[in-house]
Amino acid sequence: MFRRSGFFMLLSLAGMALIFLLTFSRSAEESERSYNEGFLEQYGIYALAHPENPEFAGENVPIEQFEVRERFDRELLVNTYWQSSTMLFFKRAHRWFPVIEPILADYGVPDDFKYLAVIESSLMNAVSPAGATGFWQILQGTARDLGLEVNNYVDERYHVEKSTAAACEYLLDAKERFGTWTLAAAAYNIGNARLRRIMENQRVDTYYDLHLNEETARYMFRILAVKTIMSEPAASGFHFREEDLYPKPEYTIAEVDTTINDLVDFAFAHDITYKDLRELNPWLRRYELPNSSGKTYEIKIPVTGEDMAH
Repeated sequence: MFRRSGFFMLLSLAGMALIFLLTFSRSAEESERSYNEGFLEQYGIYALAHPENPEFAGENVPIEQFEVRERFDRELLVNTYWQSSTMLFFKRAHRWFPVIEPILADYGVPDDFKYLAVIESSLMNAVSPAGATGFWQILQGTARDLGLEVNNYVDERYHVEKSTAAACEYLLDAKERFGTWTLAAAAYNIGNARLRRIMENQRVDTYYDLHLNEETARYMFRILAVKTIMSEPAASGFHFREEDLYPKPEYTIAEVDTTINDLVDFAFAHDITYKDLRELNPWLRRYELPNSSGKTYEIKIPVTGEDMAH
């Protein structure tokens, strides 16, 4: 009697386990189905609409040409769906466009060229494998030709205001040489002499008719794509609040026309750290600033919370 009861008990337990497994399996299937349905309802990758009449610096883009349209489409897709990188463009632009825009305006360079700085460096003090440096990715020799100081102690390619002015000088000269802002932008990427040689070899005088290396062939379309996205962020799916963007730093200016033997001591004397000093003055490259010529340097001193309270 005891053995028979044990046998039926085992059968009962096995049945319960089977029911549990079947119920769990159905529940898992329903959960998976529900998840997939919700995923498909809420997530999608969309082809992107193009501006009807895109232009750069007031110059038309021949979007009616299939090859031009496809190259533009590629850069729109890359920059829209590489969301983290492009969101950082918006965050940094909030800090740096107010610095760059008035300098472009003062030189008479179209405002659209601020997007050239975005594609060159992502608005960071980057250094390329070729040694191009800063927001505007200027080579050392070109920097010196444009009047920037570059040595072991000072590198003004890291000085946003001065490097922006230098870039404007280059672009104005290229515009004078080639006749259009679009070709001036291409020259900024490939160099004046090389662009002139390519144009003479191919006997055409517009960027969109040139056969170029891949980087320069993509260059204008990257600028156009970033301009399109950043001009109307919500239309490309980017949403943010004012507080999500990087704030503009508050600072005062200390004018210095003598040698600074120890920039750490200099920083401490202004109630900041060497790190604070370098954050706002990345053009300072060592722990000292020799100055036998008596040149006046403007050094930014960050305003701390305590200073702002006063």
